[in-house]
Amino acid sequence: MSIKLKCLSHTPLRGLNDPGADVVKEVDAILAKSRAEVEAFDPELIVVFAPDHYNGLFYDLMPPFVIATAADSVADYQTLPGPLSVDKDLALEMARFILDSDIDIAISHRLQVDHGCTQTLEELTGSLTRYPVIPIIINSVAPPFGPYRRIRKLGEAVGKFVAKLNKRVLILGTGGLSHEPPVPLLAEAPEDVANFLIAGRNPTPEFRAARQARTLATGKIFGTPECELTPLNTEWDLAFMDLLVEGRLAEIDNFKIEEISRAAGRSTHEIRTWVAAFSALAAAGSYNARQDYYRPINEWIAGYGVISAETNA
Repeated sequence: MSIKLKCLSHTPLRGLNDPGADVVKEVDAILAKSRAEVEAFDPELIVVFAPDHYNGLFYDLMPPFVIATAADSVADYQTLPGPLSVDKDLALEMARFILDSDIDIAISHRLQVDHGCTQTLEELTGSLTRYPVIPIIINSVAPPFGPYRRIRKLGEAVGKFVAKLNKRVLILGTGGLSHEPPVPLLAEAPEDVANFLIAGRNPTPEFRAARQARTLATGKIFGTPECELTPLNTEWDLAFMDLLVEGRLAEIDNFKIEEISRAAGRSTHEIRTWVAAFSALAAAGSYNARQDYYRPINEWIAGYGVISAETNA
Protein backbone atom coordinates (compact mmCIF):
# COMPACT_ATOMS: atom_id res chain seq x y z
CA MET A 1 0.00 0.00 0.00
CA SER A 2 1.34 3.42 -1.00
CA ILE A 3 -0.67 6.65 -0.89
CA LYS A 4 0.22 10.05 -2.31
CA LEU A 5 -1.74 13.28 -2.34
CA LYS A 6 -1.99 16.33 -4.55
CA CYS A 7 -4.21 19.30 -3.71
CA LEU A 8 -4.50 21.94 -6.42
CA SER A 9 -6.51 25.03 -7.05
CA HIS A 10 -8.50 24.88 -10.24
CA THR A 11 -9.72 27.79 -12.29
CA PRO A 12 -11.99 27.82 -15.33
CA LEU A 13 -10.20 30.93 -16.58
CA ARG A 14 -6.82 29.28 -17.10
CA GLY A 15 -6.11 29.64 -20.80
CA LEU A 16 -8.94 32.15 -21.23
CA ASN A 17 -7.87 35.19 -19.21
CA ASP A 18 -4.18 36.08 -19.37
CA PRO A 19 -2.46 36.92 -16.04
CA GLY A 20 0.84 37.59 -17.78
CA ALA A 21 3.55 35.41 -19.28
CA ASP A 22 5.55 35.08 -16.05
CA VAL A 23 2.57 33.78 -14.09
CA VAL A 24 1.58 31.35 -16.83
CA LYS A 25 5.17 30.08 -16.98
CA GLU A 26 5.26 29.53 -13.21
CA VAL A 27 1.98 27.62 -13.16
CA ASP A 28 2.87 25.57 -16.22
CA ALA A 29 6.16 24.61 -14.55
CA ILE A 30 4.62 23.45 -11.28
CA LEU A 31 1.91 21.52 -13.14
CA ALA A 32 4.53 19.84 -15.32
CA LYS A 33 6.49 18.86 -12.21
CA SER A 34 3.33 17.56 -10.52
CA ARG A 35 2.37 15.55 -13.59
CA ALA A 36 5.83 13.99 -13.78
CA GLU A 37 5.52 12.95 -10.13
CA VAL A 38 2.13 11.36 -10.81
CA GLU A 39 3.52 9.48 -13.81
CA ALA A 40 6.47 8.23 -11.74
CA PHE A 41 4.07 7.05 -9.02
CA ASP A 42 1.88 5.34 -11.64
CA PRO A 43 -1.27 5.12 -9.48
CA GLU A 44 -3.47 2.07 -9.66
CA LEU A 45 -6.38 4.20 -8.42
CA ILE A 46 -7.14 7.91 -8.19
CA VAL A 47 -9.68 9.16 -5.65
CA VAL A 48 -10.65 12.72 -6.53
CA PHE A 49 -12.56 14.94 -4.12
CA ALA A 50 -14.12 17.71 -6.22
CA PRO A 51 -16.83 20.37 -6.13
CA ASP A 52 -19.63 20.90 -8.62
CA HIS A 53 -20.66 24.30 -10.00
CA TYR A 54 -24.33 23.70 -10.89
CA ASN A 55 -23.44 21.39 -13.75
CA GLY A 56 -24.19 17.96 -12.31
CA LEU A 57 -25.95 18.73 -9.03
CA PHE A 58 -28.84 21.14 -8.52
CA TYR A 59 -31.25 22.18 -5.79
CA ASP A 60 -33.91 19.76 -6.96
CA LEU A 61 -31.75 17.30 -5.03
CA MET A 62 -28.56 18.71 -3.47
CA PRO A 63 -26.70 16.07 -1.42
CA PRO A 64 -23.68 17.08 0.65
CA PHE A 65 -21.60 14.15 -0.68
CA VAL A 66 -21.93 12.01 -3.83
CA ILE A 67 -19.80 9.08 -4.95
CA ALA A 68 -19.99 8.13 -8.63
CA THR A 69 -19.92 4.65 -10.11
CA ALA A 70 -19.96 6.25 -13.59
CA ALA A 71 -19.26 9.82 -14.64
CA ASP A 72 -19.17 11.94 -17.79
CA SER A 73 -17.54 15.32 -18.32
CA VAL A 74 -19.79 18.21 -19.35
CA ALA A 75 -16.71 19.67 -21.10
CA ASP A 76 -17.12 23.19 -19.74
CA TYR A 77 -14.35 25.78 -20.01
CA GLN A 78 -12.32 23.89 -22.62
CA THR A 79 -12.10 20.67 -20.59
CA LEU A 80 -12.23 17.31 -22.31
CA PRO A 81 -15.58 15.65 -23.07
CA GLY A 82 -16.45 12.03 -22.46
CA PRO A 83 -16.56 9.42 -19.71
CA LEU A 84 -14.13 9.02 -16.84
CA SER A 85 -12.66 5.57 -16.24
CA VAL A 86 -14.55 4.98 -13.00
CA ASP A 87 -13.96 1.67 -11.22
CA LYS A 88 -17.63 0.85 -10.64
CA ASP A 89 -17.19 -2.18 -8.40
CA LEU A 90 -14.62 -0.49 -6.19
CA ALA A 91 -16.72 2.69 -6.00
CA LEU A 92 -19.67 0.66 -4.74
CA GLU A 93 -17.47 -1.12 -2.24
CA MET A 94 -16.17 2.24 -1.02
CA ALA A 95 -19.72 3.61 -0.77
CA ARG A 96 -20.74 0.69 1.43
CA PHE A 97 -17.70 1.23 3.63
CA ILE A 98 -18.47 4.94 4.00
CA LEU A 99 -22.10 4.21 4.90
CA ASP A 100 -20.98 1.58 7.42
CA SER A 101 -18.77 4.29 8.93
CA ASP A 102 -21.92 6.31 9.80
CA ILE A 103 -21.37 8.86 7.03
CA ASP A 104 -24.34 9.44 4.74
CA ILE A 105 -23.29 9.62 1.10
CA ALA A 106 -25.38 9.59 -2.06
CA ILE A 107 -24.57 7.30 -4.97
CA SER A 108 -24.80 8.23 -8.63
CA HIS A 109 -24.67 5.70 -11.43
CA ARG A 110 -24.64 8.46 -14.07
CA LEU A 111 -22.99 11.60 -12.70
CA GLN A 112 -22.15 14.65 -14.77
CA VAL A 113 -18.93 16.30 -13.62
CA ASP A 114 -17.50 19.67 -14.60
CA HIS A 115 -14.13 21.42 -14.64
CA GLY A 116 -13.98 21.17 -10.85
CA CYS A 117 -13.29 17.48 -11.29
CA THR A 118 -11.88 17.14 -14.79
CA GLN A 119 -9.42 20.03 -15.05
CA THR A 120 -7.11 18.60 -12.40
CA LEU A 121 -7.36 15.08 -13.87
CA GLU A 122 -6.33 16.47 -17.25
CA GLU A 123 -3.50 18.54 -15.83
CA LEU A 124 -2.02 15.67 -13.83
CA THR A 125 -2.65 12.75 -16.19
CA GLY A 126 -3.28 14.25 -19.63
CA SER A 127 -6.56 12.36 -19.88
CA LEU A 128 -9.85 11.48 -18.24
CA THR A 129 -9.25 7.76 -18.68
CA ARG A 130 -5.56 7.04 -18.13
CA TYR A 131 -6.05 5.67 -14.60
CA PRO A 132 -9.01 4.13 -12.76
CA VAL A 133 -10.74 6.85 -10.76
CA ILE A 134 -13.42 7.25 -8.11
CA PRO A 135 -14.97 10.75 -8.05
CA ILE A 136 -16.44 12.03 -4.79
CA ILE A 137 -18.29 15.33 -5.14
CA ILE A 138 -18.53 17.55 -2.07
CA ASN A 139 -21.11 20.34 -2.19
CA SER A 140 -19.05 23.51 -1.90
CA VAL A 141 -21.06 26.25 -3.63
CA ALA A 142 -24.74 25.61 -2.81
CA PRO A 143 -25.61 26.60 0.78
CA PRO A 144 -26.54 25.49 3.34
CA PHE A 145 -23.34 23.59 4.14
CA GLY A 146 -22.73 21.04 6.84
CA PRO A 147 -19.98 21.68 9.40
CA TYR A 148 -16.36 21.08 8.50
CA ARG A 149 -16.05 18.23 10.99
CA ARG A 150 -18.32 16.23 8.68
CA ILE A 151 -15.87 16.73 5.82
CA ARG A 152 -13.04 15.49 7.98
CA LYS A 153 -15.03 12.39 8.95
CA LEU A 154 -15.84 11.66 5.30
CA GLY A 155 -12.16 11.87 4.46
CA GLU A 156 -11.23 9.60 7.34
CA ALA A 157 -13.65 6.93 6.13
CA VAL A 158 -12.22 7.08 2.61
CA GLY A 159 -8.67 6.93 3.97
CA LYS A 160 -9.40 3.84 6.05
CA PHE A 161 -10.87 2.16 2.98
CA VAL A 162 -8.00 2.87 0.61
CA ALA A 163 -5.44 1.90 3.28
CA LYS A 164 -6.59 -1.71 3.06
CA LEU A 165 -6.49 -1.98 -0.74
CA ASN A 166 -2.81 -2.84 -1.21
CA LYS A 167 -2.71 -0.44 -4.17
CA ARG A 168 -0.84 2.67 -5.19
CA VAL A 169 -3.51 5.30 -4.56
CA LEU A 170 -3.37 8.97 -5.50
CA ILE A 171 -5.75 11.21 -3.56
CA LEU A 172 -6.68 14.52 -5.19
CA GLY A 173 -8.35 17.59 -3.75
CA THR A 174 -9.28 20.31 -6.22
CA GLY A 175 -10.73 23.74 -5.55
CA GLY A 176 -10.27 27.08 -3.85
CA LEU A 177 -8.37 28.64 -2.36
CA SER A 178 -9.72 32.17 -1.64
CA HIS A 179 -12.21 32.42 -4.40
CA GLU A 180 -15.42 34.24 -5.30
CA PRO A 181 -16.54 33.96 -8.92
CA PRO A 182 -20.00 35.30 -9.84
CA VAL A 183 -22.03 32.32 -8.60
CA PRO A 184 -25.63 33.36 -7.75
CA LEU A 185 -27.34 32.56 -4.47
CA LEU A 186 -30.73 30.88 -4.61
CA ALA A 187 -32.12 33.04 -1.80
CA GLU A 188 -31.76 36.27 -3.77
CA ALA A 189 -32.01 34.99 -7.35
CA PRO A 190 -34.64 36.17 -9.87
CA GLU A 191 -37.04 33.50 -11.07
CA ASP A 192 -35.15 32.48 -14.22
CA VAL A 193 -31.87 32.12 -12.31
CA ALA A 194 -33.59 30.25 -9.48
CA ASN A 195 -35.08 27.83 -11.99
CA PHE A 196 -31.59 27.16 -13.34
CA LEU A 197 -30.16 26.59 -9.86
CA ILE A 198 -32.95 24.16 -9.08
CA ALA A 199 -33.05 22.15 -12.31
CA GLY A 200 -30.57 23.44 -14.88
CA ARG A 201 -29.10 20.21 -16.24
CA ASN A 202 -27.98 19.96 -19.86
CA PRO A 203 -28.16 23.64 -20.81
CA THR A 204 -28.03 24.74 -24.43
CA PRO A 205 -24.61 25.61 -25.85
CA GLU A 206 -25.75 29.25 -26.01
CA PHE A 207 -26.69 29.28 -22.33
CA ARG A 208 -23.40 27.69 -21.32
CA ALA A 209 -21.45 30.16 -23.46
CA ALA A 210 -23.24 33.12 -21.89
CA ARG A 211 -22.60 31.76 -18.40
CA GLN A 212 -18.91 31.31 -19.15
CA ALA A 213 -18.72 34.80 -20.68
CA ARG A 214 -19.98 36.31 -17.40
CA THR A 215 -17.22 34.55 -15.48
CA LEU A 216 -14.61 35.72 -17.97
CA ALA A 217 -15.89 39.30 -17.74
CA THR A 218 -15.57 39.13 -13.95
CA GLY A 219 -12.00 37.90 -14.28
CA LYS A 220 -11.19 41.00 -16.31
CA ILE A 221 -12.05 43.30 -13.39
CA PHE A 222 -11.59 41.04 -10.35
CA GLY A 223 -9.50 42.67 -7.63
CA THR A 224 -10.21 46.20 -8.89
CA PRO A 225 -12.57 48.81 -7.39
CA GLU A 226 -15.04 47.95 -10.17
CA CYS A 227 -15.62 44.48 -8.71
CA GLU A 228 -17.74 44.10 -5.58
CA LEU A 229 -16.87 40.45 -4.99
CA THR A 230 -14.69 39.44 -2.04
CA PRO A 231 -11.01 39.90 -2.98
CA LEU A 232 -8.39 37.18 -2.71
CA ASN A 233 -6.90 36.74 0.75
CA THR A 234 -3.27 35.64 0.66
CA GLU A 235 -2.91 35.60 4.44
CA TRP A 236 -5.91 33.29 4.82
CA ASP A 237 -4.74 30.99 2.05
CA LEU A 238 -1.23 30.58 3.42
CA ALA A 239 -2.49 29.96 6.96
CA PHE A 240 -4.81 27.23 5.66
CA MET A 241 -2.04 25.59 3.64
CA ASP A 242 0.27 25.67 6.66
CA LEU A 243 -2.40 23.97 8.77
CA LEU A 244 -2.59 21.08 6.30
CA VAL A 245 1.16 20.74 5.83
CA GLU A 246 1.71 20.73 9.59
CA GLY A 247 -1.01 18.14 10.19
CA ARG A 248 -3.17 20.31 12.46
CA LEU A 249 -6.36 18.83 11.05
CA ALA A 250 -8.28 18.82 14.34
CA GLU A 251 -8.37 22.64 14.14
CA ILE A 252 -10.59 22.35 11.06
CA ASP A 253 -13.51 21.32 13.28
CA ASN A 254 -13.59 24.93 14.52
CA PHE A 255 -13.93 26.46 11.04
CA LYS A 256 -16.97 28.75 10.79
CA ILE A 257 -18.73 28.82 7.45
CA GLU A 258 -19.80 32.46 7.47
CA GLU A 259 -16.41 33.64 8.74
CA ILE A 260 -14.65 31.91 5.84
CA SER A 261 -17.12 33.38 3.34
CA ARG A 262 -16.52 36.90 4.64
CA ALA A 263 -12.75 36.58 4.88
CA ALA A 264 -11.93 34.80 1.63
CA GLY A 265 -15.05 34.52 -0.55
CA ARG A 266 -18.11 32.29 -0.76
CA SER A 267 -16.52 29.76 -3.10
CA THR A 268 -13.55 29.35 -0.78
CA HIS A 269 -15.58 26.46 0.62
CA GLU A 270 -14.12 24.40 -2.21
CA ILE A 271 -11.31 23.87 0.33
CA ARG A 272 -13.61 21.15 1.63
CA THR A 273 -12.06 18.95 -1.04
CA TRP A 274 -8.59 19.63 0.40
CA VAL A 275 -9.85 18.90 3.92
CA ALA A 276 -11.31 15.57 2.80
CA ALA A 277 -8.14 14.65 0.90
CA PHE A 278 -5.81 15.37 3.81
CA SER A 279 -8.15 13.67 6.27
CA ALA A 280 -8.08 10.58 4.06
CA LEU A 281 -4.29 10.63 3.94
CA ALA A 282 -3.99 11.10 7.71
CA ALA A 283 -6.39 8.20 8.35
CA ALA A 284 -4.07 5.96 6.36
CA GLY A 285 -1.06 6.90 8.49
CA SER A 286 1.30 9.74 9.37
CA TYR A 287 2.38 11.85 6.43
CA ASN A 288 4.95 14.27 5.12
CA ALA A 289 3.69 17.29 3.16
CA ARG A 290 5.11 20.29 1.37
CA GLN A 291 3.76 23.46 -0.16
CA ASP A 292 4.80 23.44 -3.80
CA TYR A 293 3.36 26.75 -4.97
CA TYR A 294 1.18 29.68 -4.07
CA ARG A 295 0.24 32.87 -5.83
CA PRO A 296 -2.91 35.02 -5.76
CA ILE A 297 -4.06 35.40 -9.38
CA ASN A 298 -6.87 37.92 -9.82
CA GLU A 299 -7.26 37.17 -13.51
CA TRP A 300 -8.16 33.60 -12.59
CA ILE A 301 -10.26 34.62 -9.56
CA ALA A 302 -8.22 32.27 -7.39
CA GLY A 303 -5.63 32.04 -4.72
CA TYR A 304 -3.69 29.44 -6.70
CA GLY A 305 -1.88 26.83 -4.62
CA VAL A 306 -0.43 23.33 -4.87
CA ILE A 307 0.40 20.96 -1.99
CA SER A 308 1.93 17.49 -2.20
CA ALA A 309 2.04 14.83 0.50
CA GLU A 310 2.54 11.12 1.07
CA THR A 311 2.24 8.64 3.88
CA ASN A 312 5.42 7.78 5.72
CA ALA A 313 6.97 4.42 5.00
